[in-house]
This record gives sequence, structure tokens and C-alpha cells, in this order.
Amino acid sequence: MPSQPNQWDKSELQLYIFLLCANADNQETEAELNIIKSKFNGETFKSIYAEFNRDNEKKRLEKIESAISAHHFTTMELSAFRTEIHEIFMSDGRLSLHEGRLDSLLDNILY
Repeated sequence: MPSQPNQWDKSELQLYIFLLCANADNQETEAELNIIKSKFNGETFKSIYAEFNRDNEKKRLEKIESAISAHHFTTMELSAFRTEIHEIFMSDGRLSLHEGRLDSLLDNILY
């Protein structure tokens, strides 16, 4: 089970960021979690989700920033990734204020 963001592969980093997106309004809905689970195998999801739940918001953002710099995403990968992030945000049919703020923050971190 990875415990350091620099040990995450790209997929694990994306999973962790998706969980952050689902939790933007401090609760993950079943719809959000189902979207995320559909993209990853069960063991990876359980491992990263447990790690995510142990971390506070500040630590989550620090881990993401650290891990992003360790991986070199192509423009195409980032574009697909942003589309998936928006799918999670819009799973309830609207973009909340918290999700909008996180979206802007992620733009700054990812680009």
C-alpha cells in the first residue's frame, strides 16, 4: 500500500485526486464513488481510499502537489483527466461552490 505520494503511479494519483473531488463538499455521494470505483480495481481503490480517509485536507493537497511534480502528464492525459474530474463534479447535476473552488485550485496544481 503506497503511503508516500512519490510512490504513487499515475493511476493511484488520479484516484486520490478523484476522491478529493468527490469530497469537495465534505461528503462523497454514492454516485461519485461509483464513478470512481468503475475506473479502478477494487484493491487499489480500497488502499488509496483508506489512505485518503486518514489524511486531512491540508495533507491531501500537499501530497497531490508533491506527486504531480513526480509525474509528467501529457496534454492529452491532462485533458482526459480534467474531463473525468468534471464527470465527478457534475454527477449530481450541478457544480457546487466548493467544487468550483477545488476545480480552480486543481487547475493551478495540474498546469
